[in-house]
Amino acid sequence: MTPAAAVPLDLTDPAVVADPYPAFARARAVAPVQWHEGMGLWLAFGHAEANAMLRDRRLGRIWRDKEPAERFESFNLIHRNAILEMEPPEHTRLRRLISSAFARGHVERLRPWVEDLARTLVDELVERSGGSEAVDLLAGMAEQLPVAVIAELLGVPEADRPLLRPWSNAIVKMYEYGRTAETEASAERAAGEFVAYLRGLAAERRTNPGEDLVSHLVGLRDAAGDALTEDELVTTCILLLNAGHEATVNVSGNGTLALLRHPGQLQRLREDRGLLPTAIEEFMRYDSPLQLFERTATEDVEIGGVTVERGQKIAALLGAANRDPAVFAEPDSFDVGRADNPHITFGAGVHFCIGAPLARVELQATFGALLDRTTTFELGGAPERRPEFVIRGLRTLPVVLGRATAPSGS
Repeated sequence: MTPAAAVPLDLTDPAVVADPYPAFARARAVAPVQWHEGMGLWLAFGHAEANAMLRDRRLGRIWRDKEPAERFESFNLIHRNAILEMEPPEHTRLRRLISSAFARGHVERLRPWVEDLARTLVDELVERSGGSEAVDLLAGMAEQLPVAVIAELLGVPEADRPLLRPWSNAIVKMYEYGRTAETEASAERAAGEFVAYLRGLAAERRTNPGEDLVSHLVGLRDAAGDALTEDELVTTCILLLNAGHEATVNVSGNGTLALLRHPGQLQRLREDRGLLPTAIEEFMRYDSPLQLFERTATEDVEIGGVTVERGQKIAALLGAANRDPAVFAEPDSFDVGRADNPHITFGAGVHFCIGAPLARVELQATFGALLDRTTTFELGGAPERRPEFVIRGLRTLPVVLGRATAPSGS
């Protein structure tokens, strides 16, 4: 199909960045899949269409190096070897290897440690707030916990952990539209430093292996005799940090803000802690941490009544799909007890997020600690949103936390 009219949607518009959902609803009412002339790709607004797009093997993740290649050597390396940017059979081989390492119980091994860390971070925030002073939940907890968890999982020494989030933040800004040359240079510099650091860590683990994931990935060899190359190992570790912690940080921030803006739902969750698992799925649906995920057609594919021609790109707008009224009752309502919730925040098909179980452990620990170790919990000022569209999150979230008595299990 020849591209039709452009979608009147500017993903760099501050109003759309602040709240894209009304614009999504208006566009979805016109057609579930539409061509965007400015971006040069199709956009899938509907849940059925986005889900089909993510599952259709004729729509692949096809990595093309950023040009000029010599300017983006490290950035290209960490994507060229990433499972997220591969299709079968390469994807199948790499996912099998990584999954076998995760199957050794790393996530469950960390659960008590994660829960203890969450309690400690909440207690520190409560002590600083004292029920009257605003403290930043992002800096004090949401940003700290997932980075610490990934670092613990990988076996990154504690002294090196402050390096990780700045590297990740710089790299993921390359996924946005309208980026500057300065942003690109910062991303390449961060990628180079990150790659060099992980090569050194992998070399050290070959000599002195431990019980961490890097040690297991270094020594990994499956029944077929396959092993990770060093570039694949380095890329896998970077992907776990970038994709893993960015999603958890932003679900924590976006979900907390939704709770604080819906005090009835917060009280409902306090009164029935059994709702926590469904609440976490609702946090992910209601304000998705990743808004856009691209695929490229390897042959002509029909999606939502349009033909995506070979070589064309199509992007699932995950936040739009997660608010599709054809799938979700009252999609713009925030409901911590929403039982029927087939959101696609973690993707679908062969690229379904391999770190989803770890993210859920982190989120359950975070919100469980907030509920268990506070008696008062409210906004302490206006939150500041990050200015990017694709990775949707907050820059600051001021809250006031209080506690009437010492919590049980202190």
